[in-house]
Amino acid sequence: MTEKNFGAKKRYANPILRNHISLRAMPEWAVLQRRLFDVLDQGWRVFDQKFCNPDGSLIFHQRMDHSRDGADDFYEAFFNWPALYMLGGSEDVLKAAKKSWKGVTEQLTELGLVKDQYERGYDWFHQGESLIFFYGICAADPKDEEFKKLAAQFSDLYAGKNAPNYDYDKNLIPAPHNGSEGLRPGLGQENKDGYPAGGLDTVMSVYGLPLHFVDGINEWSDLAIKENSLRMADEMERILGSGDVAINLAATSLVANNWLYENDQSAADWINRYIQGWVDRAEVNDGIIPDNVAPNGEVGGLHDGRWFGGHYGWTWPHGFYSVSHATLVAGLNAILLSGDKSVLQLTRTVLQKAVALGQVGKINETVSSFQSGSQRFGVPVDEPVLLVPYRHGKDGWFDFSPMVMSLPLWLWYLSMSDEDTQFMEKLIDGIAPFGSYVSLSRNKEEAGHEAPWFLYLHGKNEDYPVKALSMALGQVARRMRLMETEVPSGPNGLNIHFWQEVQPVVTEILTQLTLGAPQVLYNGGIQVARLRYFDADAGRIGLPDEVSALVTKLTADQTWVELVNTSITTTRRVIVLAGAFGEHHFDSVTQQSEVAIASDSDGAVNNYDRSLWHENSIRFVYPGSRAAYSAPESSESSVTTPIDKNSFAIELPPNTCAKLKIDMKLNVNEARFIGFDDL
Repeated sequence: MTEKNFGAKKRYANPILRNHISLRAMPEWAVLQRRLFDVLDQGWRVFDQKFCNPDGSLIFHQRMDHSRDGADDFYEAFFNWPALYMLGGSEDVLKAAKKSWKGVTEQLTELGLVKDQYERGYDWFHQGESLIFFYGICAADPKDEEFKKLAAQFSDLYAGKNAPNYDYDKNLIPAPHNGSEGLRPGLGQENKDGYPAGGLDTVMSVYGLPLHFVDGINEWSDLAIKENSLRMADEMERILGSGDVAINLAATSLVANNWLYENDQSAADWINRYIQGWVDRAEVNDGIIPDNVAPNGEVGGLHDGRWFGGHYGWTWPHGFYSVSHATLVAGLNAILLSGDKSVLQLTRTVLQKAVALGQVGKINETVSSFQSGSQRFGVPVDEPVLLVPYRHGKDGWFDFSPMVMSLPLWLWYLSMSDEDTQFMEKLIDGIAPFGSYVSLSRNKEEAGHEAPWFLYLHGKNEDYPVKALSMALGQVARRMRLMETEVPSGPNGLNIHFWQEVQPVVTEILTQLTLGAPQVLYNGGIQVARLRYFDADAGRIGLPDEVSALVTKLTADQTWVELVNTSITTTRRVIVLAGAFGEHHFDSVTQQSEVAIASDSDGAVNNYDRSLWHENSIRFVYPGSRAAYSAPESSESSVTTPIDKNSFAIELPPNTCAKLKIDMKLNVNEARFIGFDDL
């Protein structure tokens, strides 16, 4: 089953599967999936032409000297372009992604936000958003020496010898704002005239007071007094602008991204050591990770001993939304390095605590900091659903909204445990009957369709692929129209979120259906997956042209997937990799094969396996007699092929489908970036 030459490979030694099923009718999902690839290829080109300079930077003529914020918004405009390439998008989109990363980096350097090609110093909630673009480029083309060098340079800021952002003795990143200039104490100059800058009527009002224990400031309205406003700003600089915070756990992805090139042990040691420090702190706090550590290593040292109140922590502004993103990123990286799933308890404890405190209500009748982004929840705003508290402050738990399903879904996906499966089911029951609801919305994270996908994988939402792909096509069409009609400048200049709001590339549904993976954790995650595909003829990562893929079921040791060649003229060859980085292992594959019908010299009919076909001796069921009105029904048999490798190949003739049940082991191989030549 192996060949010296397979497509563009000089030699491919692993098994090659053939003998698939001829299609009597083309599956609707397969056609929609290929259509989505087509429109995405058109969409990013329009964005690039209309909103980018020739060097790939964004058309922008304003200054950015008032704040440390903003670099993430420039990079976020392109965050999923390399992801599209890895899924099977055109070669051009990867070239454009690299060009824009370089162009935007130079642009941000001139604007004063970047130094030595890296953020000068900002919090990891936002750095994580920026860096998923960079991580995607590294994974898409691990042979690019320029980006490989940058990955090592960036990692050294935290895990290198004498790293400027890390206190080895105390195992801390001792400031919330950190980057290429090392630790940047405080929160910057934007609140120099008091908090909030510009008065009480600000987008930050929905999040309330940044600090709950400043004497004499108990309500948002108290900040109308100038003395209080200045005092709050001073306390924010002193308390929120110093010490380690839980969201710094997202920095482990920067080091893991470098580790994926050559599996450097010192990088792995740093990741494990830094994560363990936070695990230890959670264990002495009833399993709940604290959000702040003073520079001397004392939990709550800047907050009078309180475990909550740190920057982007439990109290302000997002609560467990930001904290759990960081703990999931840490858990993902720990699993990637060693398969150790114990770190996931940092997330599990918090989410279970929030649900235990939940109450039923309507989104539009609840005072919530997420009210303006209510569409992200993927359920109607005017129907009763389970609401959970996101934040903890002076008066206990508060700020109720539906669960952001990306968090428990990633927990389930990384653990594949019965406990987390049941937890997802409980949460979906809490939004019943809207679990299978495919929201037409899209936010910058491209999240919001986790519950219906989870139900589909568990056999309870069979229409999901068609509905989701149709929804994604509608998203692209709307963004295309927005690019035609929206003006990127005006009396008050450009809103730097503009590009995210019109950018037409959507990859959430393609990632779910083809890779069997959730959309990337937006605040700094590396995109892991159950499967990856390579085009054996083109010699590159991604599904071949005209091939569609659909993961239909996931368990802890099995993956069910269908691959369809929608071409009516061309055989396509696909190499399937176990995981995004070869971290999984294929034991065997059971495929459905078509049984042929033959006539002997006396006209008797016999059944034969298709692999036994000889010209003029066997007449296949498909396409049947030319005199018939349609192809006859097929007869199928199951064939199991041992693999015992981290990849195998499939040869798909025109108009055929490979239906596979893959037995596999998860996270047992050393993960590393894999290019086509490494297969």
